[in-house]
Amino acid sequence: MDTKDIRSSTPSMNRSDLWYRTPEGESRGFIQAHGLEEVWFHTGTACNLACPFCLEGSKPGDNRLQLARFDDVQPFIDEAVSLGVRQFSFTGGEPFINKDIVRILDAALQYRPCLVLTNATEPLIKRLYQLESLLKRPHPLHFRVSLDHFDAMQHDQNRGPGMFARALEGMRRLYQKGFSLSIASHVIPGMDANEVARRFSEILEAAGLPGDLPRIEFPEFHPPAANIIVPQITTHCMTTYQTEKTRQQFMCSFSRMIVKINGRMQVYACTLVDDDPDYALAETLAESLQVPVSMKHHRCYSCFRFGASCSELKLSE
Repeated sequence: MDTKDIRSSTPSMNRSDLWYRTPEGESRGFIQAHGLEEVWFHTGTACNLACPFCLEGSKPGDNRLQLARFDDVQPFIDEAVSLGVRQFSFTGGEPFINKDIVRILDAALQYRPCLVLTNATEPLIKRLYQLESLLKRPHPLHFRVSLDHFDAMQHDQNRGPGMFARALEGMRRLYQKGFSLSIASHVIPGMDANEVARRFSEILEAAGLPGDLPRIEFPEFHPPAANIIVPQITTHCMTTYQTEKTRQQFMCSFSRMIVKINGRMQVYACTLVDDDPDYALAETLAESLQVPVSMKHHRCYSCFRFGASCSELKLSE
């Protein structure tokens, strides 16, 4: 699909020329959706922590992305189900800052499994009693907890004193109630992957958790609106170094994210690009699937080079 075709297939929105071409004038690489398997909801950038590395820039009271309320989310749950979605996933900020999160999960779990990304500290721990009823819903609820490092000091250096122990406590209490868990961590440069896995296993077992919890590693994504210079991904890159099968592993080929920004609910291409208005694809999920997604964001390069993904849907495939 050339640039002319991309423009003619895109719903009427004012996107920058860089959506279609690189600064050197080459045609951008694009990803076309092949269906809707996962819908992410951004619950808002408010968080109880203020981690300097946060790819959302979240912190207490932050409203870059506003708190999504139940009435905001319900229509998208219904539309996603009609489009054959397989899973609902929730990210923040810290989702348990949002007062409507349990009600939202209760509604979503009537239709599909749900994944929640959390730091598993105070906001979640205070609401554990509210989560017990969700175990009785037709579909399972899974939690992915951020543990930046297997070393408590390294984790707490950015998240605050005692946050490592608090996160493990939150995980242990979720596990004891019967919820399934996974971990999100950062790539640790210069350390053998097997050794990293062994060290994580040790700290989990010491905390009364299974040592083999699934763990998703992330490269450096950089804060919102960061001006990061990476190689440009062109049409040639996507056809020479990727295949139809590998292109379908990119999150933007099978998922979308719903955010509330400036008082409006909008559908973005994925969880990693909400700092660029070009990636606000449409106001409905169905319309968003018709928009080929440009690979112009610097975080797209992490997906292209490292196979980075926020989704867990493809891990067992």
